[in-house]
Amino acid sequence: MSPSTLLVGDVGGTNARFATVHLIDGRPVLDRVESYPAHRFPTFLAGVAAFLDDCTVRPTGGVIAVAGPVTDGEIDLTNSPWRVSERELADLGLNPIRLINDFEALAWGAPIVPSDQLASLGGPEDGDPHATLAVLGPGTGFGVSALIRDSHGQQMAMPSEGGHVCFAPGDPVEDEILRILRRRYDRVSIERLICGPGLLNLHRALAEIDGRESHINDPATITRDALADPHSACGATLARFCAILGAVAGDIALTTGARGGVYIAGGIAPRILPFLKASPFRERFERKGRFQPYMAAIPTQVILHQYAALLGAGRVAFTDPG
Repeated sequence: MSPSTLLVGDVGGTNARFATVHLIDGRPVLDRVESYPAHRFPTFLAGVAAFLDDCTVRPTGGVIAVAGPVTDGEIDLTNSPWRVSERELADLGLNPIRLINDFEALAWGAPIVPSDQLASLGGPEDGDPHATLAVLGPGTGFGVSALIRDSHGQQMAMPSEGGHVCFAPGDPVEDEILRILRRRYDRVSIERLICGPGLLNLHRALAEIDGRESHINDPATITRDALADPHSACGATLARFCAILGAVAGDIALTTGARGGVYIAGGIAPRILPFLKASPFRERFERKGRFQPYMAAIPTQVILHQYAALLGAGRVAFTDPG
C-alpha cells in the first residue's frame, strides 16, 4: 500500500477506534484517533463512514483489526452484532483495504510499543529477539495471537481464536469452578472466565463454593470493590482471575514457544495493574513442572499503550507482510 496516509481501525465488541497513520523513520505514527461506541452506529460501515467524513485528508486504503475471525475478507464479530466485508469497505472508496484479527494486529504492534508503555509482570527485562512472542488478554472477550520470528529476520503474525480453548483447572478450587460452570455451559472455555463477563461467572462460582449469596451483576463492581479491599470476596475473585490468567498465559507461552516474551493486552489488565503485579499471576505462569526454568526465562509484560492494535494495523498497512 503506497499512499502516505492510510486508515487503521481496531474494532471490538464495545468500541471501534479509527485513526489515520503515516510513516516516520520507518515506524507507523498515528494521527487523529477517534473512538466510536458500537451502540451509536447500527452498522460497522456507518462507523467507518462517520470517521472518513471528518478526515481532512481522506485515506484511500488501510487495515482494520477486528475482534473475531476473518474469513475470505469478511468478519462476523464474536461479541458484536456488526458484520462487514472488504468488498463493502471498498464501496466507501477504501481500496486496497484489508481486515485482520485484532490480536493479530497486537502481535505486529507489541514489538514497537515504546518501553515506557510497558509494565513488567516478572521475568527478565528482555526475551530472545529472534524467538516467537505471544500476545493475549482479557477485555470484552479473550484474545490470543503470536508473532513468529526467526534469526533471519522473518516474521509472521498468527491469527488465532485461542480464547475459546477449554479451561484447564489448576487446583481443587478451580476443579469446582469448572464443575459449577458446566451446569450453565456445555463446554467451558477460557473466555467463560477470563474476560469482563467471565469475571462475573467466576465471582458467582466462588460464592457458591463458599456458600455465600452474591447479588453483584456488574463486573465493574467486582473490580472496584476488589481494588478498594483486596481482602474482600471481590478481592478473592480478582486474585483468582489473575491466577488463572497467569496459568493461561503460561500455557500459551508453552504452546507457541514464546521465548521472545508474553504481552498481556486488552482493557482489563492496565486498570488493575498494581493488583495484578501483587497477584499469583507470575507464580502460576511459571508453575509448569519440569519446564519451570524454561518459563522463568520468559518476560511477561502488560501493554499500556491504548492504541497498540492501531500501531500493528499501521505496520501491516505499510509493509503488507504475509
